[in-house]
Amino acid sequence: MANGVEREVGLSIFSDAELSEMSGIKRSGDQIEVTCGCTSHRYGDAVGRLRVFLNGDLEITCECTPGCQEGKLTPAAFEKHSGRETARKWKNNVWVIVNGEKVPLYKTVLLKYYNQSSKTSNGSSRSQNGRVVHRDEFFRCSRCSKERRFRLRLKEECRAYHDALADMDWKCSDWPYDKITCDDDEERASRKVYRGCTRSPTCKGCTSCVCFGCETCRFSDCSCQTCIDFTRNAKA
Repeated sequence: MANGVEREVGLSIFSDAELSEMSGIKRSGDQIEVTCGCTSHRYGDAVGRLRVFLNGDLEITCECTPGCQEGKLTPAAFEKHSGRETARKWKNNVWVIVNGEKVPLYKTVLLKYYNQSSKTSNGSSRSQNGRVVHRDEFFRCSRCSKERRFRLRLKEECRAYHDALADMDWKCSDWPYDKITCDDDEERASRKVYRGCTRSPTCKGCTSCVCFGCETCRFSDCSCQTCIDFTRNAKA
């Protein structure tokens, strides 16, 4: 009877047929776990354990070396950690073993709930009160090293921050709001702690205010097609 219950719960996520040729499968409640990896031409294969949850979340525990301290990673972070030279395409570069062959995630059923979650988000991640859950972020000028605040409430604002992240020569005069120069004062440190979190105004980062990649901050005309690294050049 116990085995029957376990089997029924597992089938609520993926059927036996969908996973039959996949290596390292483990079922547990509303998630499954499977062996995955990412290959770097320089460093070889980095191996991990991918967990797929019913709500669409993906989580990888890295096992690239004994005692790896990375802990739980997003697929994009795992791809970067592996040393993959052509990063930012984790759906193509992170693989699982199917019938003895390395198969990219996008060719498997494992992204079914992840893709459904993206489609039902209506273009953004929202908190319970309906606000878009992208907190304000700061970015440093390449010339004066002063930090400038980026508001991430609208798609246009997210695009401005997205483009700034990709520009290694970004400067104060490129700031999308008021026209400023490097001579203008940086925002007071006492104000920087207020970053628009829907849970706490002084939050240093939580799942209620940090978006890990939705249609508001991912753009079809950009080659990255991954969640934006909101931690770059931002003070915690």
